[in-house]
Amino acid sequence: MHHIDTNSIFSNFFDNKIIAVTGGVGSVGVELISKLLDHGVKEVRCIDNNESALFELGSFYCADERLRIFHADITDEWEMLRVFGSVDYVFHAAALKHVPSCEVSPFSAVNTNIIGIKTIIRSAQENGVKKVLFTSSDKAVSPTNVMGASKLMGEKLFIAANFMAVGPDATTLFSSTRFGNIAGSSGSVIPLFCDQIQKGGPVTITDTKMSRFMMGMSHAADLVLKSMVYSQGGEILITKMPAMMISDIADVLIEKIAPQFGYDPSKIEKRIIGARLGEKRWEELSTDEESKRILENDNYLCVLPAQCNNTEEVRDHYLQLGFKDSRCVYTSETASKLSKQEVFDFLRQPGVLPFSLRTQLLDSIRLVDAPTVPCEKETTGFAVSG
Repeated sequence: MHHIDTNSIFSNFFDNKIIAVTGGVGSVGVELISKLLDHGVKEVRCIDNNESALFELGSFYCADERLRIFHADITDEWEMLRVFGSVDYVFHAAALKHVPSCEVSPFSAVNTNIIGIKTIIRSAQENGVKKVLFTSSDKAVSPTNVMGASKLMGEKLFIAANFMAVGPDATTLFSSTRFGNIAGSSGSVIPLFCDQIQKGGPVTITDTKMSRFMMGMSHAADLVLKSMVYSQGGEILITKMPAMMISDIADVLIEKIAPQFGYDPSKIEKRIIGARLGEKRWEELSTDEESKRILENDNYLCVLPAQCNNTEEVRDHYLQLGFKDSRCVYTSETASKLSKQEVFDFLRQPGVLPFSLRTQLLDSIRLVDAPTVPCEKETTGFAVSG
């Protein structure tokens, strides 16, 4: 079978295109916008309902006229119809994503994560958007909480949207990408641990056996962009991620970060507080049922749409991209875990630790082989919506 050159199709895919990013001032949204502006896009539309963060982002990119800022709520269909006008591609990253807050405010989660999906689908179809990509979560797999259940419903609606065409010329494709925790994002355990260590402890751990999938923000955004390029409609692209023990992250951070704040690591208390409401001990990125229709390459799993008339076409497309048949069931419980040295190497990546703390750490231990990024810029100041 002839394989498609994925580098060539990605290199100019976004050239001269108009892109919309919902949740544009959230952690993922900010990184997506930064990377899109590095491509030859015609325009990027940042859509969010956080006025202060929108102002900050607009000020940061004030010299780049390709970025347009829209204060709008994704549940407002009239506003979405307006801001999706002439758009080629939509990255739907807006969501309520924190498990505890969704547990205590479930109707807010339903309104944003489910009703908002309906609005996005309808508005994209009415405007003839070419592709829409939904950023889902590992918590959508076998959900045990409101947030995960709402994300699962979002995935199901995005699959169904491919077969609910509006008008004879409707060709909008809807796909999802599913990944785990983004290190350094708002609500991430890593900045929480750093803050607790800076205060002298205690470092609060929910469960010593808790494991999570985790990846850096830049890598996650790159894979989301490629998911848009690959997507054919109805599939779920699952980003492969390293798995690690939360207790190992705490141990490494205490050892390496405590001295930066003048503390003896042995004096920092670790306190077990128990799992939060609706929280799993491990995370899942795919299920046994999905393993019956799954393809795999080095970076992704692709869950083919079940019982849909385009399944074989989607399958052939991914085979041409170098994917192979798989029976993978991907959970952080069974996946190989990073060693503590590998966890430390992961923490050294740009964007994982707070910017100033990472610089201070690398300077103090003189890591001559530390990863470097030219003109690295700190974006955490914008990542306030998740």
